[in-house]
Amino acid sequence: MRFARRLISAFIMTIAAAGAIRVKGKGGTPPRHGGWRPVRIPPNDGDAK
Repeated sequence: MRFARRLISAFIMTIAAAGAIRVKGKGGTPPRHGGWRPVRIPPNDGDAK
């Protein structure tokens, strides 16, 4: 009987952990706008040594 209780307890804890991970992982769809912006490099003023 003790083994059965431990088995059921472990099963319930596994289901609870899987449910928590599933709920936490819901992020929806990634954004379709934005992204990388071009880098603006200032012209060299001649002070590089």
